[in-house]
Amino acid sequence: MTRMAVWHFTVEGHQWVVRERDGEPGSYDVDWLSGPHPYGFTSKSSDGSAVAPAEMEEAIADFLAGINPRTGYLD
Repeated sequence: MTRMAVWHFTVEGHQWVVRERDGEPGSYDVDWLSGPHPYGFTSKSSDGSAVAPAEMEEAIADFLAGINPRTGYLD
């Protein structure tokens, strides 16, 4: 049985859960738990390698930087 990575992060005061996709090494579904809407994104390494937690935190921070604070959605 393969164990998939599941991480919980707090980035800029927001709660996130990251789940590795079953059967897709290096692919992750990122869900914003504390956002104003059910929202998230998918992240994937170019070569299928695992992503380090620090890299995932950076990807989340980059995503948040694109969020319109008035609407809670990407511009």
